[in-house]
Amino acid sequence: MDESKPIFQQIAERIENDIISGALPEETQVPSTNEFAAFLRINPATANKGVGLLVDSGVLYKKRGIGMFVTRGARDRLTAERRERFRDEYLAPLLAEARKLGIDERQLAALIQTTAPSPSTTTKESQ
Repeated sequence: MDESKPIFQQIAERIENDIISGALPEETQVPSTNEFAAFLRINPATANKGVGLLVDSGVLYKKRGIGMFVTRGARDRLTAERRERFRDEYLAPLLAEARKLGIDERQLAALIQTTAPSPSTTTKESQ
């Protein structure tokens, strides 16, 4: 667990990541708050708060007496939100710093290409 963020937010992010990666497809059931609590050794109320965030945002929905499920369109919506956040949190500051340093778009693209791992390296590392 990451100590810089509240545990309930980390649970919500973990579920979001599983939805985005396809590990939790739309209309599938997510682990219960008790399962999260037992696995992570946390209070069930904390797990419930993380799941509740996703219910409130429409990513998950409850089937009474059965559990929580991933809503239709959740993956696309989460991906779009993450891309927007990526642009705001990473690209905007990167471009601002590049401008300060006199690095134009072509030079920045070349830096990214020479710095980024090759696809074959990335594939090997993820296996």
